[in-house]
Amino acid sequence: MGKSGEIISVNISLRKSGPKIPQAEAIAIANYGLEGDGHAGQHHRQVSLLAIESVEKMRKRGLEVSPGDFAENITTKGLELIRLPIGTILEIGQEVILEITQIGKVCHNKCAIFKQVGYCVMPEEGIFARVIRGGKIKKGDLIHVREKK
Repeated sequence: MGKSGEIISVNISLRKSGPKIPQAEAIAIANYGLEGDGHAGQHHRQVSLLAIESVEKMRKRGLEVSPGDFAENITTKGLELIRLPIGTILEIGQEVILEITQIGKVCHNKCAIFKQVGYCVMPEEGIFARVIRGGKIKKGDLIHVREKK
């Protein structure tokens, strides 16, 4: 099966900029994103993921940050997200399938975190995906990596 990790937090915000709020669960909608999230839509960056290990890097810089503070939809544990190539399939829980579409991003409007410490992990270590198959996702769900063929 390959590598696997776990969901630490599922985060949603109606607005596009700023932190997302952790939720008990969320509904992923095929070719759209997470129900009720401002970043959802019919484009290639429907869902964003960031590793808790990246959040920890910012904590070591003295920031009090938590999952969702980097506007990521899914906070993961145990996966080196930035090492997964575009096209990699992520199977989440029993139903949801994501396909990685982008690694990192250009941060045009420097976020509050960047303005505070002059650095942010999301542009370099965040990844983006589109929803291939929808369903329910929640904290504690396992993420299985299916290598690109």
